[in-house]
Amino acid sequence: MKTGFLLGLRNLTALLLALPGLPCAAAGTGTWVQRVIVGDLVYPWNIVRSGDALLITEVAGSVVTVRDGKSTRRTVQTSSPIVHEGGSGLLGMALAPDFERSGTAYLYHSYRSGTGLANKLVQVQHENDTFRETRVLLQGIPGHTLYNGGRIAIGPDGHLYVATGWAHEEAYAQDLRSLGGKILRLRLDGGVPADNPFAGSYVWSYGHRNPQGLAWSADGRLFVAEHGPSGHDEINVIVPGGNYGWPRALGDQRSSGVTPPLVHSGTQTWAPAGIAFFKGQLMVAALQSRGMHQLVVADKTMPLVFSSNDRLRDLLPVGDALYAITTNTSPRASRSAGPDRLLLLTPKP
Repeated sequence: MKTGFLLGLRNLTALLLALPGLPCAAAGTGTWVQRVIVGDLVYPWNIVRSGDALLITEVAGSVVTVRDGKSTRRTVQTSSPIVHEGGSGLLGMALAPDFERSGTAYLYHSYRSGTGLANKLVQVQHENDTFRETRVLLQGIPGHTLYNGGRIAIGPDGHLYVATGWAHEEAYAQDLRSLGGKILRLRLDGGVPADNPFAGSYVWSYGHRNPQGLAWSADGRLFVAEHGPSGHDEINVIVPGGNYGWPRALGDQRSSGVTPPLVHSGTQTWAPAGIAFFKGQLMVAALQSRGMHQLVVADKTMPLVFSSNDRLRDLLPVGDALYAITTNTSPRASRSAGPDRLLLLTPKP
């Protein structure tokens, strides 16, 4: 199976690299080549890969499969209707380690609860070209038209990590009884891992505002990107049980018991979304600054290294290239835009 996966991945990358390219200037790291792979996406949010296929969630409730340069859109079947209002909807996606055999995946989506918008984490089954919910792992996560967090990922330890938003209620992020404004950690069956920092709780870290990026470094550290209120966007390195400050502290402010960010944007706004390690460097998709930043740990800066004037939502490294998806059609966009795109970005020396 491993051999087949690698051959499929090489074939996919070779095909996409052969498509016509457009050189784009990039500050700081030379030149990138941008290729448009798919040009008819509708508010995509998350991108993952399986073998020779790419899977992309769209907030209205679809998963787009891209294979051999062709895309197929299919609606996800869930027990609670997916609610897309503003920035809510079908957001994060993670594939089980044995997805190619089992078809098991995990989705984070918004739904209507008795008290308003909420979010839930569900297990789905991919079979006969459909994604069908088979189990609700966690529900009742506070929801909002904008501040839902939404990124999910399976960590190196085999557990599910879930980034949740503050849902425009400041008390949630500091309240360990609330699932809002947190990084949550679950077993794949939905249970609470015995070694979580708070006994019987899904909470892995708290004091987050609107985290939308999760990535692990080669040495196993979890990096999180999150939106600030106006500026003060952050990149944090997560310590289990850590309090990351919202709304008690921003940027360089210090507060007892609060872990300061690794780097923050000050009065500028990046609006960081998906993040990924590429050739050992943390790359950050950004909405407001319309491009991709690179974390420079030595001087704690985040230069913009690529821009195509698109609001970038997520990144996916594949070999020597990066895939990126745009959300120019999001409610925060400052201009009306046509359909969103899947891009392939290749650095040039």
